Amino acid sequence: MSDKPDLSEVEKFDRSKLKKTNTKEKNTLPSKESKSWGLSI
Repeated sequence: MSDKPDLSEVEKFDRSKLKKTNTKEKNTLPSKESKSWGLSI
């Protein structure tokens, strides 16, 4: 193996094909309500 990574796939990558997504925070802290229900997240 060579020291340099294979960039051929990266060079073919087309950002215009990506879909724009709105990212929402998924790892939120458990609220007081969920703690009182005894749920583990």
